[in-house]
Amino acid sequence: MFRFEHPYYLYLLTLIPVIWIIQLFYERWRNKKLNAAIDSSLIQHIIPLKSRTKIWIKLSFYSLAMAALILGLANLQTGAKQEEVKRKGVDLMIALDISNSMQAEDLYPNRLGRAKRSIQELYTYLKSDRIGIVVFAGEAFVQLPITTDYSAAKLFLNGIESDLIASQGTDIGAAINLCLKAFDPESPTSKSIIIISDGENHEEDSAEAIEKAKEMGVVIHTIGMGSVDGSPIPIYNRGNRVGFRQNREGNTVVTKLDEHMLRGIAEQTAGTFIRASNAQSGMDYIFEQVEKMEKVEIGTKVYTDFEDRFQYFLLPALILLIIELIIPNTKSIWWEKLFASQKEN
Repeated sequence: MFRFEHPYYLYLLTLIPVIWIIQLFYERWRNKKLNAAIDSSLIQHIIPLKSRTKIWIKLSFYSLAMAALILGLANLQTGAKQEEVKRKGVDLMIALDISNSMQAEDLYPNRLGRAKRSIQELYTYLKSDRIGIVVFAGEAFVQLPITTDYSAAKLFLNGIESDLIASQGTDIGAAINLCLKAFDPESPTSKSIIIISDGENHEEDSAEAIEKAKEMGVVIHTIGMGSVDGSPIPIYNRGNRVGFRQNREGNTVVTKLDEHMLRGIAEQTAGTFIRASNAQSGMDYIFEQVEKMEKVEIGTKVYTDFEDRFQYFLLPALILLIIELIIPNTKSIWWEKLFASQKEN
């Protein structure tokens, strides 16, 4: 198993393309000033050893060295020892709706943003439970396989956006089926699914999936995102709202919470339905219901000892920096003489 001890250092990698862009604009500015001051035909005679290629070669070595140094600071670690850890908890799968209707702003900052905040609230309650995430719209896929690694769960949650799935709709049946497949069938722990959705554009094929969940003893809780009065779906361009989604007739689309459908799913599996608000998502109450489920002690193998591998990056970084320093900024005189002699022959 691999992990970074200090993953926040990896954000520094974004500085590398910024450095290249700055260098590109600087070179263009300098050449423009030089051409304005000196006739272009004279530049080669005045500064004959000026090398444009060497600048980018040196920057390439510097960038590689910087990347290696950042990876070294993040400290890649490999799992060296596994131990079986006993835990008592439940297996939870979150089914998160990311369809276009979840962009409606009747909740702050929008339905999807409020839903992600409610999942973050859930993370604070977890102790030894396992959790996974399925995202869905017109189709569904596993965003996070079921795990006890809450740090990874937070990372995967941050990466969820509405454009992850192109196919639109709200196929809750597909999401439930995928959640059921994600559970470990050999695990004796109690299992539950938490669906977070507005229920809009619900596909009428979830009955079979709900029946399957009942047969497996899986309790489904639902959290409704949005208002029953409805809200338009905004369209943004570069952070600015430019209008609202419209149907084929040119009318503004208003998306409403289908509370009746979500409540029905929960009741069929002895679950709970909660309608979220800006002040309260209801996740605390649902987790109270989850905590009441029977818990069985099971053993899980986890890595308890890790070995540092930062040295594998720091040494190459040092070598690359030395090479970058050795390479001159100007053309190599011996190379120019060799090239000139070959041209004469």
